[in-house]
Amino acid sequence: MISSSRSKYPIHLLGNSEHCQQLTYYSADSMIPLQDANQARSFPFFNWFILILNVLFFLFEISMSEGELNAFIEANGFVPVRFAHDFGLGEIMTIFSSMFMHAGWMHLISNMWALHIFGDNVEDKMGHGNYVIFYIICGVAAALTDFLVHPGSGTPTIGASGALAGVLGAYLVLFPAAKIITLIPIIIIPYFVELPAIVFLGFWFLSQFFTGLGSLDNSPVAAEASVAWWAHIGGFIAGMILVKLFEKREEYNRYYQDEYYPW
Repeated sequence: MISSSRSKYPIHLLGNSEHCQQLTYYSADSMIPLQDANQARSFPFFNWFILILNVLFFLFEISMSEGELNAFIEANGFVPVRFAHDFGLGEIMTIFSSMFMHAGWMHLISNMWALHIFGDNVEDKMGHGNYVIFYIICGVAAALTDFLVHPGSGTPTIGASGALAGVLGAYLVLFPAAKIITLIPIIIIPYFVELPAIVFLGFWFLSQFFTGLGSLDNSPVAAEASVAWWAHIGGFIAGMILVKLFEKREEYNRYYQDEYYPW
């Protein structure tokens, strides 16, 4: 569904399979969200701004030669071991620049599609300014989680889905009963089903968590794995924890039709 990449270097972009083991995605899953049942009441200005900014970054990436692109990713991707050893303003800024970089068309499309589906309702509940601050904080939390789990990794991590995972965590808290129209491919047969957000996003998070646990064998292969599972996990948990701090406080309570709290 969403993907983020610890990338040396983007094989989807460069078409070079020898780099496959050095590419870390924040990752696409077997359940594909097509639409949610919630209608946002206000236009999601910042959600669209973030989406367009990601697309512009990617268009800038593909305008480069292979050598230029490799150097650009090396310089602007988030590299845990470099963050630890060369800590400073430049390394801090890679946390933010890496949020807007992608390793290929499918990497970009999967992230932006999920942001389009889930982000508008979260922005509507938080307000425009709160939403963009929340998004950035979740991206920072995702990068730092990845750093704490894999501090010795020397490959750049890129992708929006650490921050996007925070949006998903917020959506789960705000709209647990919202219906998500989902495509589940069964071999070659497309299967469409409506799932409550608590089921769809809960399953997604558990898949990230248990796969992330399986990656904790401290081997070089695990550290350089192609999916930054723990960035997803950290972003999602941050979103769940922080969402109520950023939600708008209104004297009148207007609820979405699908907004229901089972806890």
